[in-house]
Amino acid sequence: MTRLENVYREKVVPVLQKEFAYSSPMQIPGIVKISLNIGLGSASQNNKLMEEAMTELSAIAGQKAVMTRAKKSIAAFKLREGMPIGCRVTLRKERMWDFLDKLMNFALPRVRDFRGIPDRGFDGRGNFTLGIKEHAIFPEMEADRIENPKGMNITIVTTATTDKEGKFLLEQLGMPFRK
Repeated sequence: MTRLENVYREKVVPVLQKEFAYSSPMQIPGIVKISLNIGLGSASQNNKLMEEAMTELSAIAGQKAVMTRAKKSIAAFKLREGMPIGCRVTLRKERMWDFLDKLMNFALPRVRDFRGIPDRGFDGRGNFTLGIKEHAIFPEMEADRIENPKGMNITIVTTATTDKEGKFLLEQLGMPFRK
């Protein structure tokens, strides 16, 4: 069991049970998966850029990245159906907890002028999406070796039914939301 998962089971679950007065332990929200996504519009013309992004995302996640392809052709963007446009990784169980711990304790504090994460990223069902402008904040990336800084989306999927429950869960785990 990872450190953050242990914190969730030992400390966060009783606090959630008390705060929301759940009648069943199965109602207590938890984290299901974390999805990481890098979208590269220019990768359809530059294959080297796509390979670089997949390698870097695999290093960050600790799991092999999968290439995403265009579902439709869009002439204005010189995009044809089936062309590579990004890469993604879905983390579950132990890797998910390790990544979340690394994100909250190592990566986010490395953001320049960091004052916390805005809580606008909730979707109405307790899931949270966070956009990062530079993936160089992760400890696996060496800043001087990165040629093209890339942004990424991080989606944390929870079993919470409302945004209030989802935010409370993430706050208890240590997510640094803006006050």
